[in-house]
Order: sequence, then structure tokens, then C-alpha cells
Amino acid sequence: MIERYSTPEMTGIWTDEARMAAWLQVELAVCEAWAELGEIPPEAVAEIKQKACFDVERVKEIEEITQHDVIAFLTNLAENVGDASKYIHFGLTSSDVLDTALALQLRAAGELLLEETTKLGRILQRRALEHRDTVMIGRTHGIHAEPITFGMVLGLWAFEVKRGLGRLQNATRQVAVGKISGAVGTYANVDPRVEQLVMAILDLGLEPVSTQVVQRDRHAEFMSALALLATTIEKIALQVRHYQRTEVLEAEEYFAPGQKGSSAMPHKRNPIISERLCGQARIVRGNMLVAYENVALWHERDISHSSAERVILPDSTILLHYMLKKACWLVDKLNVYPEAMAANLEKSYGLIYSQRVLLQLIQSGVLRDDAYKMVQRSAMKAWEDRLPFKDLLAGDPEVMRRLTVADLDACFDPAYQLRNLGVIFERVEALEW
Repeated sequence: MIERYSTPEMTGIWTDEARMAAWLQVELAVCEAWAELGEIPPEAVAEIKQKACFDVERVKEIEEITQHDVIAFLTNLAENVGDASKYIHFGLTSSDVLDTALALQLRAAGELLLEETTKLGRILQRRALEHRDTVMIGRTHGIHAEPITFGMVLGLWAFEVKRGLGRLQNATRQVAVGKISGAVGTYANVDPRVEQLVMAILDLGLEPVSTQVVQRDRHAEFMSALALLATTIEKIALQVRHYQRTEVLEAEEYFAPGQKGSSAMPHKRNPIISERLCGQARIVRGNMLVAYENVALWHERDISHSSAERVILPDSTILLHYMLKKACWLVDKLNVYPEAMAANLEKSYGLIYSQRVLLQLIQSGVLRDDAYKMVQRSAMKAWEDRLPFKDLLAGDPEVMRRLTVADLDACFDPAYQLRNLGVIFERVEALEW
């Protein structure tokens, strides 16, 4: 079902054709390295490069007999190359090829994900600056707290995406590592210089101490970076779902002409993309757990990780690439309703200014605990009786002995709470992608 959410550029990395092409790339690099060390005749390498090709269906046909994919691949190569094929795979074990080729695929997938992550960050930054002065209510525990701006929300998301970008960059470097060290990593039948030359040709790092495989903490780190990015996207989508609730309606997904929200109710405009993204993040996080389970293998290697990776690595990179594209669409086309935000600010009877009143009383000389009781007394009555908080305070002799009418008016000006936002938006504007 992941194919439903695939993009051609990402899916192309994970086809059988692409996988075997990466194997061939590694095998040819090894031949070049051996030739540079004088162990393979240069003319043999030239012949191998000229004739080396494979047919996916033929490889699968051979694998039905051998029950070993790399041997089937090498057999098909030998059919096409002829006598010079004796130099192919010289001194190697299958995982030298498999893991080094996988590093090439993961690097390519990581680069595509980095590109889309950067796009998402730029969109968030642009929309944050667009809404730097769009005042709305900040919520804690889902309850009205104090005024913020919608630009702050978007800016916070931009910085989180920036951190995700950094994690993905580091994780992609960590996983772009190969090994050409033989059956248990001792270089018993392959010169260590071959590994160095191959990694230079392929522009990969090398595993300083390997077993039969590249160590899977690298792949777990890569999957962790993917899972965190997916979770950031879920965080954004979950918030949009709240904003789109009928009782809130401060922002909503773009609803295209001709789009339909319900088979039964023609009026529905549902946050379907946001809901989809929330569900898909669970898949990527689940796959991350599998990558962690793959770290601990028996001794120098078993094969339990291999079958799992053939599912989780393609599926997770394909799915996250789709999620990033949809998140870009979601934020870029998000409908924002400043009028609704302004109206919602007034729904709590002015209670959102309670801290400002508290501090004003403390500054007038009232002890904090006494000031808290004075403010809370009117606040609870305002909530329970649905009365304007400011009017209740103005009618409280104990409060008004300490505050002037002008003092009280100043407490209910949202500009006070927002007066330092310039610092935040300087940081947002300075973000580099």
C-alpha cells in the first residue's frame, strides 16, 4: 500500500533494477581498486566494464534455484561477461556488496528527504513572517492562556524542522558508510587498501571496525531521524486539526473546488490531509522500532535484519517523502482566519489578562499570595457567571484601592504581552536553509 503514497524519484531508488545497479557499481569499484593495486589486469577491468550487465528477471530465475540473491546476480553477470568474470567479487563476501550498495541507496534517499525538508522549513519561515502580527490566543492544556501570534506558532515549527534537517543530515552521513573487509571483517582475503580505494570511488565513509556487516546502529540513527521528522509533521498536522474544529475555526486546510468531504453530509470540510499525516507518522515510528531491534545481531552477523530492512527502509523513506510534500502543501495553502482568532480572544471574558493584573497588584505593594486571591476571586466569578473580568475587578474595592482606572485599562491591552516578540522574529528571519 506504500506505493499509493510514492513519488517516482524516491520509488526509483528502491526498485530491483536500482538495487542491482548499486550492486554492480560496488563490484566495478572493487575491480578498479584491485587493478590499481596490480592484482587484476587493466584490460580485464575494461572488458568487465564493457560487458557487465544484468537482467532482473534472469537474476530472479537463477535465485529460484540458488536461494541466494547475490550469487544469482553474480551468475547472471558471468553469463554476460565471460572469462573476465573470474575477477568479479574477488575476495569479497556478499555483505561487502549488499551493505555498501545499501549505503548508496540510503544516501540518495536521504538527499531527497533533505531537499523536501528544506522546502518545508522555508515555507514555514515565510508564513511565520507573514503572520508575525496576527494575534491569537495561546493555549495551555487546551485552555485559553495569554495572547500570542500565529507567526510564533509557525516560527516554532520552522525551528523544529530546522533541527530535524540537522539530524537528518548527520544521520545520512552516518549511514553513508560501506565496508569491503571480507567474511568477518578481518580483511583475510582482501587488501584493506581496496576498501579505501572503493570508498573513495563511491564517495562513502568506511566502517573502521566491521564484522560481516556495517553496524546497524547507523541505520537505527537514520530511522530515528526519519521518525522524528515524521513526528514533527504530525505535530503540525494535529494542531491544524484543532484549528479547523468548528468551535475554533482559526485556520483550515485548503478545500479545492469540486472537493467533497463526506458521502453523507455535503457541508463537510474535513482536515483529511492532516489526519492522514498523523496516521502515517505512526508507521514511520513503528518502523524505527524495527531498526532498533536490528542493532543486536548474533556475533559477527546473522541475517535477521535483512528481511526487515527490505521493508522498513524503502517504506519509511518513500512514506516520509510523501509526508514532507503534503506538509509543504498543507502549510503553503493553509487558510488563516485572523477575524476568528480575534473573536476567540474575547471568549474567556478577559480572563487571559489575569497575570498582568496579578503583577500590577504585586508592583503596588500587595503580597503575591494576597494578590493571587484577589485576582482569582473575580476570575472564578467571571467564568462561572459569564461576566466581564475587567468589570468585576473594577467593582472590587480591595483591588481598586491599589490600582487606578488607567492601571486597570493598561492590564487589558494585549500589546503589553506581545511587546517583546521582535526578538523572536529576528531569530525566525535569520534562519538559513
